[in-house]
Amino acid sequence: MRQKMPPFRRKKTHKSFPVKVCTLDAELEFNLEWRATGRDLFDLVCRTIGLRETWYFGLQYEDSKGFISWLKLDKKVQDQSIHKDPHSCTSFMFLAKFYPEEVADELVQEVTQHLFFLQVKQAILSMDIYCPPEASVLLASYAVQAKFGDFDEDTYKPGMLASEDLLPQRVIDQYQMTLDMWEERIRVWYADHRGMSRDEAEMEYLKIAQDLDMYGVNYFPITNKKETDLWLGVTALGLNIYEKENKLQPKTTFTWSEIRHISFDDKKFIIKPVDKNSPNFVFFSQKVRMNKLILDLCMGNHDLFMRRRKPDSMELQQMKAAAKEEKQRRQVQRNRLAREKQLREEAERERANLEQRLLQYQEEIRLANEALRRSEESADLLAEKSRVAEEEAMLLSQKASEAEQEITRIRLSALRTEEEKVNLERKTREAEMLTARLVEESERRAAEANKLKDELLRARAAEKQAKEKLLDFLGRNAYSNSVAASPIQSVTSLYSSPLSPQMHSDLLALEREPSPAPDLNLNINLNSYDLLAHGDVDQLSLEIEKERVDYLEKSKHLQNQLRELRSEIAVLKVGEKQSELDQLHDEQVKLGENKYSTLRKSKSGSTKSRVAFFEEL
Repeated sequence: MRQKMPPFRRKKTHKSFPVKVCTLDAELEFNLEWRATGRDLFDLVCRTIGLRETWYFGLQYEDSKGFISWLKLDKKVQDQSIHKDPHSCTSFMFLAKFYPEEVADELVQEVTQHLFFLQVKQAILSMDIYCPPEASVLLASYAVQAKFGDFDEDTYKPGMLASEDLLPQRVIDQYQMTLDMWEERIRVWYADHRGMSRDEAEMEYLKIAQDLDMYGVNYFPITNKKETDLWLGVTALGLNIYEKENKLQPKTTFTWSEIRHISFDDKKFIIKPVDKNSPNFVFFSQKVRMNKLILDLCMGNHDLFMRRRKPDSMELQQMKAAAKEEKQRRQVQRNRLAREKQLREEAERERANLEQRLLQYQEEIRLANEALRRSEESADLLAEKSRVAEEEAMLLSQKASEAEQEITRIRLSALRTEEEKVNLERKTREAEMLTARLVEESERRAAEANKLKDELLRARAAEKQAKEKLLDFLGRNAYSNSVAASPIQSVTSLYSSPLSPQMHSDLLALEREPSPAPDLNLNINLNSYDLLAHGDVDQLSLEIEKERVDYLEKSKHLQNQLRELRSEIAVLKVGEKQSELDQLHDEQVKLGENKYSTLRKSKSGSTKSRVAFFEEL
């Protein structure tokens, strides 16, 4: 009997679709299941880039109607109104959706800090965030430090930063300055950041950027009951209301602690304050979809606002502890590298000194050899002169004897005639005078020959002393250069005079001796987290006070630098190319106001009076 086979069942397969997620420094591609939710995609991206501070970020996309939206995490990706192109994959942008109140205290992970740095930098360069010219130069110097590391005069060349996008185009157009002039001002501050790591430079960039008026503000066009066009700014601290022509200074502000409930009805947006005696804050937007986005941003910022004012969760404490440990480890590593770099520089300097001393010794040896050669040539020349003088003296003596013989012959022939006698007398007198001169010249030449002999003897004695002095000098230098093996070999190989066998054996013994290595042991005691767990409160207070004083001094120094740069480039400003934001910022500087003083002014008064003020705009 044949056994009945079970029916064939086709294995269920789930359809998938390609997705591309772009961060500001990378592109990621995934294949998602058809039923995947926004949370699945978001978690996948966060795991890929190693991000744990996920509450600041979101996935942004352009919907089918061209409106910028954020992906809802609790809904399926395919059920949201995403613009679908059958010929390409679905694209998302992984961006910061919410901003911290204080970057130095809240951003824990380095990857979080880096993503914020890239996004804020792009917003400043694209002029979405207004930045004054002097602050733009300072931020550009920190961006260069984060990208290229420490400034090096040997490798830096003028024009090296020309290809980098460092300043907003608005700033470049406002001044009669070339790109080289801007680069020189950036280079001056870039050189001051020596020793700063990439994460420290990025954090300094964010600390300065968070003080800009438009930092962390999401602007939406709204109208009040009088249909006056205004701007609504959603921030980490609350809601700001701006006039249509001024995005820098809010006219009024409502913090999240003053808001009890937020809702919208069609295009009407309603905010109920905590004070029940105050009227509701009502405004109108252009589209219902915009109200949904405003509500989403308000809810997220309000949640983070309340979370910051509660004790840190266990997960956040662990993240901060891990970040502190990693920071300490990197600091130890940087200290070790700095120590090794210092030792290497000292070794290089010592090597340069030895090479310099070697060159000096070589020059002294060359001069000694040259002096010895000149001494030998002088001795040879004096010997030759002495020989010539002796030959001349012998020749003069021979001529004197011949003259005497001639005188004798003349005297004998003078007896012949009287006339001849007179002639002979005359010739005799002449011959005697000539003989006297020759005798005198012979004596003089003989004296000169004796003098040359004496000089020759003295020159040979000096030559002997110079040779002895040179051998003694070479022996002393051979022992003084025994610090390093390679310089000794160079000196001995370049000596023009040969060393004695005893000196040569001493040099070889010195080369075989090992040179003492520098002690690179670093006794570093790492106390990881005793301060967090069992720290002394008084010590912590002192450290906090010291950090506050250091920060105030650094901030004061920074303000002075910005003020000097502002006055330096003010003469090159082109007035007609100033934007409205530039004029508003100049007025704000003249009044001595900044972002925080403006916010304090806008929050003054009761909630009721601020609502009434908004309605009267």
